[in-house]
Amino acid sequence: MPPSINPQPKKVIIAICGGIASYKICELISTLFKSGIEVKVILTNSAHKFITPLTVATLSRHQAYTDNDFWQPIYDRPIHIELGEWADLIVIAPLTANTLAKLAYGMADNLLTNTVLASTCSVLLAPAMNTDMWEQVIVQRNWQQILTDKRYHGMQSGSGLLACDRIGAGRMAEPAEIFVYIQSLLHTQGKRDLSGKRILISAGGTREYLDPVRFIGNPSTGKMGLALAQAALHRGAEITLVHCPASWNAPLGVKAISVVSAVEMQQVMLDQLANADIIIMSAAVADVKPKTYSAEKLPKRSLPENLPLAPVTDIIAELSKLKRPQQLLIGFAAQTGDIIKPAKEKLQRKKLDIIIANPIDKSDSGFGSENNQAVFLDKSGRETEIPICSKLEMAHYLYDFTI
Repeated sequence: MPPSINPQPKKVIIAICGGIASYKICELISTLFKSGIEVKVILTNSAHKFITPLTVATLSRHQAYTDNDFWQPIYDRPIHIELGEWADLIVIAPLTANTLAKLAYGMADNLLTNTVLASTCSVLLAPAMNTDMWEQVIVQRNWQQILTDKRYHGMQSGSGLLACDRIGAGRMAEPAEIFVYIQSLLHTQGKRDLSGKRILISAGGTREYLDPVRFIGNPSTGKMGLALAQAALHRGAEITLVHCPASWNAPLGVKAISVVSAVEMQQVMLDQLANADIIIMSAAVADVKPKTYSAEKLPKRSLPENLPLAPVTDIIAELSKLKRPQQLLIGFAAQTGDIIKPAKEKLQRKKLDIIIANPIDKSDSGFGSENNQAVFLDKSGRETEIPICSKLEMAHYLYDFTI
């Protein structure tokens, strides 16, 4: 369903354990507050060594909760019960090996672990620790064990330079990545309704080169395709993302294949087609390319006044010819003016299952924007309008429409 006019504010608990990565959580708390999400923060005793209750209280505009509160009889009801019932989502970041072990075995010896057990909402885990600690057999066993509980959603730890000067795995996901996952979980309420699905997504704008430095292109940044990959990943799908040059990195856990031209994209999409359950062509593919290519940069004086052009193969039409009946093929129609009529024509002409008609002449939507608006249409005649929202929300509404 499309967004409601007056959605209720979401409520998130950020639980901070004792790790150096806790300093990054200040950015996350601030981002959540600015986005209209109500935030309360729980600090373990170890977390006090790295960040103060005053800091997080100031950023969240709420009291910071600690074990001192847990053991004080100053509340009408036990504070862990109040917090557990209040939360729509609990985020534990950074998650330490100590707290992971407690959660894996259902232990509750502090405010954080008691609040988790006194709640029923989803729990997002962002581990952070030294590489040797993270790779211990017992830690990995605890990690795999906790993820067998459908309440818990785990973020992959990244690799890089750690605070201990070690280069390796165990780096906490960046605040921006955690924020995106939070948005997904608040939308889906933790559902993994794409589990077992394999989704093939194209993203970005192809480049058709005249010489090594000049090309025919378009303003697409691939942000819509990125959002589609993020949303599907958070809903349990296996994703292959075929993307053109972009300023962003594909999420951890996504198989990313980089291409440049329409010919390259076509080859990869056709190679990956057989393994996909859902194919989403969100890429802005060129319609034409220079008829000839020069391997060396052309002097300005040698540029033709009239550039000979050649057509580019219609990738989605080729996919439509080869897809199996049980596969779902979804396309985009970026339009100006009337977006519905040309989208319906494209839906029928190319034998698509669903098409997303989105305006590129509206402010704060379309190419390069963080937001989008669209009308979803399918071959059975369904039509759903999605007012302006973030591209991540748009991606989730599309999967809701699809499922």
